[in-house]
Amino acid sequence: MNETKKAIVLISGGLDSATVLAIAKAAGYDCYGLSFYYGQRHQVELHAANQIAKNLHVKTHKVLHLDLNNIGGSALTDDHIAVPIEGVNNGIPVTYVPARNTVFLSLALGWAEVLQAHDIFIGVNAIDYSGYPDCRPEFIEAFEKMANLATKAGVEGQAFKIHTPLIDLTKAQIIQKGTTLGVDYSLTISCYQPNTQGHACGVCDACRLRAAGFEQAGMADPTIYMT
Repeated sequence: MNETKKAIVLISGGLDSATVLAIAKAAGYDCYGLSFYYGQRHQVELHAANQIAKNLHVKTHKVLHLDLNNIGGSALTDDHIAVPIEGVNNGIPVTYVPARNTVFLSLALGWAEVLQAHDIFIGVNAIDYSGYPDCRPEFIEAFEKMANLATKAGVEGQAFKIHTPLIDLTKAQIIQKGTTLGVDYSLTISCYQPNTQGHACGVCDACRLRAAGFEQAGMADPTIYMT
């Protein structure tokens, strides 16, 4: 009997990562969820990540604690920097967290090597996104090459693969794909500055992209907004 494939799936609590988890499960992987409490102002997303992990029956869900507040440099980790609400613009916004995906993928890589899992899934997207440099295909390709140079498993020929199944999809296409796989988007949250009840602001970049995605998909947005 063939051993079931293992995969690490980064789960943020948003609709993209929930969709990626559903895709990995549909592909036959035993999924191990990894989330991060890194001092983000939208910490309520970790509750969503936990609900998603339970709903989609991951084997294990870990939440690693990092103190990125000490570095700052982002509206998501520094209370002195306001989350922009004027809409999605060109350029890299202040919600970019310096080197976040590099750090997250590095820790996922370490856990993958321990578990002898050779597949890592992440919900980066190069179309409907906020301009983050660590969501581009070039970054993923470079990280995968580094992963196979920097690990015992990689050196011994057990190559790692970084899966980005959403990278070329619009937000509407992501939502449509997840819906066909049974993702419950009411469990997810995308807002950068929700209140303690998990209600979304409706005006940050993430909220705008999410709302537009549901509208373009012709589906009702289950998000609860602040009143």
